[in-house]
Amino acid sequence: MLTKEQLQQIKELRIACEEEGGFELKLNEDMLETRDENRKEDFFHYEDGRLVGFLGCYRFGNKIEMTGMVHPDYRRKGVFTKLFSEAVAEVKKQDDTTILLNAPTSSQSAKKFLKSIPCTFEMAEYQMKWESGELYDDPAVVIRPSTSQEDFEAEIQLEVACFGFSDQEARSFNKRMKELNSEDMFIIEADGRTAGKIRVSETNGEAWIYGFAVYPELQGKGIGRKALSKMVKMETTKGLPVFLEVEARNAHALKLYESCGFKSYHSQDYYKYGE
Repeated sequence: MLTKEQLQQIKELRIACEEEGGFELKLNEDMLETRDENRKEDFFHYEDGRLVGFLGCYRFGNKIEMTGMVHPDYRRKGVFTKLFSEAVAEVKKQDDTTILLNAPTSSQSAKKFLKSIPCTFEMAEYQMKWESGELYDDPAVVIRPSTSQEDFEAEIQLEVACFGFSDQEARSFNKRMKELNSEDMFIIEADGRTAGKIRVSETNGEAWIYGFAVYPELQGKGIGRKALSKMVKMETTKGLPVFLEVEARNAHALKLYESCGFKSYHSQDYYKYGE
């Protein structure tokens, strides 16, 4: 577990990097606050007692995303190369996983580093914020907390069917999410039957939607739109701005989110590391 002091140091470093670069870093604050004490997932570099470099690893099934940063005053000194080497060495001890490096699309320092290592562009991801739009309230579509073993099994099926997880990866990932209890997990029902799932993380005065999925055979029936509307309404009623992320190549999801009132405001690029 990271200490409050470490979390504050990471926050201060992030602010300094974002202000200088004019972009947003994806540091998954909710995951930083609920680290697995059995895994080394965070790497730090200090100069004169000050945190000037940080890299975090985030596991999603068989993929590990890496995001890092170095204070503008300490760049071009090999700090990030050192942190990255340490992280890769640690990941290789664990199991056979795919490493994805995450960088803001507009970060020139990140692009320069990426050119120095063997990696290939994998995908772009939009971060979207709900601005305005008609919110549907169909009583036939219900969002309720995920509580039972039957709900858990449905979540596994949805991870496999919609996100390409293997059954084992999905079970490990969802078990970990429930243990961390850092996100609220919901089941989407349509006409009394399980139709999908959705997770929400309320962090730093913001609501982030993750893991939104509807069974493939039930897609195209308006269930996703109605469920998303209910979730947005639920969070905005609390006074929270609502955000989500979507792959740029997922045109169907992007169109759905835009039609519900979400607008893109930032993008992240992902690169697959390979030696």
